[in-house]
This record gives sequence, C-alpha cells and structure tokens, in this order.
Amino acid sequence: MICRSIFAAALGLLTAGAALAQITVPTPAPAPAPAAPSAPAADKHGLTLATFEMRREKAFTAADTDGDGKISLAEWTAFQTKRKGKGDPEKSFARMDANKDGFIDKSELDAVLAKRFARLDKNSDGMLSASERPGHKTAPDQEQ
Repeated sequence: MICRSIFAAALGLLTAGAALAQITVPTPAPAPAPAAPSAPAADKHGLTLATFEMRREKAFTAADTDGDGKISLAEWTAFQTKRKGKGDPEKSFARMDANKDGFIDKSELDAVLAKRFARLDKNSDGMLSASERPGHKTAPDQEQ
C-alpha cells in the first residue's frame, strides 16, 4: 500500500511537471534600438563647439576630394573657388597647415576651429549666439 501511495504521488508529480513544462511564459519584447547619434543641434541659446566642428567637418569631407583624410593646396583652392570663398586660398591654407607638410589634416583643422570658436565666443560662455556668428544680420562684419 505504501508503494502504491508513493507511486501515485510520483505519478502526480510527473503529471504536474509535464503540465508545467507546457506552459509558455511570454518572452518580453526586445527593447527598442537606441536612436542613431545625430549631429548636436544649435539650441535656442546658441551653437556649441561640437556643432560648430561638426558643420565644418562636412566642409572638410567635401574639400577632400580624393578621400585620403587630408586636403592638399589644389583641393583647398578648388573648394574655395566652388564655394566662392573670400580671400586668397593660398594664404588661408598656409595658416591652417601648421606643420607645413603641404596638407591640412583633421588635427590641424580641429586646432584652427577651436581657436576660431574661442575668438567668436565674445562672452566666453561656450556657445555662439546668433549675434556672435559671422554672417548673421546682428553680427559685426568679420572675416569668415
């Protein structure tokens, strides 16, 4: 009799276990993919250095027509001519080519942009307000 009770109990556990194994727990939905990083935008207070550099990075990429990661004098002159840049392209190229190797690379561009941003940021708040940006109707007339 004890054997039958043990057998019945074991059979009950196996049956319950089989029933539980058939119960499916819903898998939680995957978390939405994070949004792709986008360019930092100028907020209502002004343009940050990161945004300023990102905008200029696009110009660097456009000027680097052979895609080698640096801009030659010929590429710079063609770029300036295409965008109707002011001033002598050779002079501006010479100012940016800090190591005088005949090319402007990303680090040289970053250095020039950081200096330019600091010069334009008259109140040193880390943002270029509309009136501090060249070309804005409230900005004083200054060289780009």
